[in-house]
Amino acid sequence: MRLLYNLLFPVFFLVSAPYYFWKMWRRGGWRGGFGERFGRIEAGKLQPLAGAKVLWLHAVSVGEVGVCAQLVATLKPRLPGWKFVVSTTTTTGMGEMEKKLPADVTRIYYPVDFPWAVRRTLRALHPTALVLVEAELWPNLLWQAQAAGLPVCLANARISDRSFPRYRRAAFLFRDLFQSFAGVGAQNQPDAARLAELGCRAGAVLVTGNVKFDAVKPPDPVKVNAPALLRQLGVAEDVPVLVAGSTHAGEEVLLARMVLRLRERFPSLFLVLVPRHFERTKAVVEELRSTGIRFALRTELAEGKPFTPGAVDCLLVNTTGELMSFYTRATVAFVGKSLTAKGGQNPIEPGALGKAMVFGPHMENFRPIAADFVASDGAVQVSDAPALEAAFATLLADSARREQLGANALRVVQRNQGAAERTAEMITARVF
Repeated sequence: MRLLYNLLFPVFFLVSAPYYFWKMWRRGGWRGGFGERFGRIEAGKLQPLAGAKVLWLHAVSVGEVGVCAQLVATLKPRLPGWKFVVSTTTTTGMGEMEKKLPADVTRIYYPVDFPWAVRRTLRALHPTALVLVEAELWPNLLWQAQAAGLPVCLANARISDRSFPRYRRAAFLFRDLFQSFAGVGAQNQPDAARLAELGCRAGAVLVTGNVKFDAVKPPDPVKVNAPALLRQLGVAEDVPVLVAGSTHAGEEVLLARMVLRLRERFPSLFLVLVPRHFERTKAVVEELRSTGIRFALRTELAEGKPFTPGAVDCLLVNTTGELMSFYTRATVAFVGKSLTAKGGQNPIEPGALGKAMVFGPHMENFRPIAADFVASDGAVQVSDAPALEAAFATLLADSARREQLGANALRVVQRNQGAAERTAEMITARVF
């Protein structure tokens, strides 16, 4: 089986490489650390690890980086003298690591799953244990970890509706890998059951909760002062603001047209769009121009461009890592990738700020969390675009309802906290 995988993976890599490298180029900053993707880590990053016990944690991208940052902070007091390495797959993930991780944590890009690249990385880092966040499973890494006697834990684990049948179909490849985990911290009981069905040993699986409830921190207003930025556009403190976070293709244009219609009833309503991928800026700009909405770019504010009060209806945030800051100014928040795309984005962020939030029908990647918010009257879930517009209108007109939703959402976040401690206990108990 290993031979077959290692024969097929290079073919898959060659076929997908043009798209893979195009995405890296589009996001920018791809040259930095490029060699790390093939196991070449510069000596300056390795020198602090010499002679120390090393815990390697892997975060796929932005969301998992927040989880890793929380786990590092929780594990450090438990593992005095240890060194920590955190890897990521994306340049946006690396940018988040630069913001969220302490300076003494080594940051690298995750190697492509070629045997020689993985082997080179393991030899360079010489980790004592490995922690994978959520469900980023690469066979060669796990096989080589097994061969080296390296304990591996799966933290904040979830198995999505989409990936579960795929893992079952590929049981011939993944069952032994799931069985190899020393410890597994599942987000909830359904995930724990799925992990056990896929091969994880019953004694290794614990329900630890979702660390993302702990990872959400209030933004630093010194770094990004969203109300002050909006004042540059003439948006006063009493102006209602609709903040649409982590939007995907098709959602921005729908929201722009909704706001133009809603302004007939709420004349001062202002829209803040924060696309999930800032590299889509050009496409989003073209779509917004077709709607007739007057908009400015976040980078124009950073450049100090002057704006006449009332001349702009919308701010398009074409930067990264600032969504939480803009959520602080939201009268109503919309959670993206839930209307025109499937999967949904993180509803915990507006919930932790006590904001009234709305999302569409597609919250598959956050299904238990979204269900908890809805069941607790901490969010409104709608079925389609007309229902979304109606929900916005209702909430914009009813401040008491907004306050009720926000207070309930905050309670959901608070009662789900503590997963980082439980996960740290699982890791230290099962590995050390």
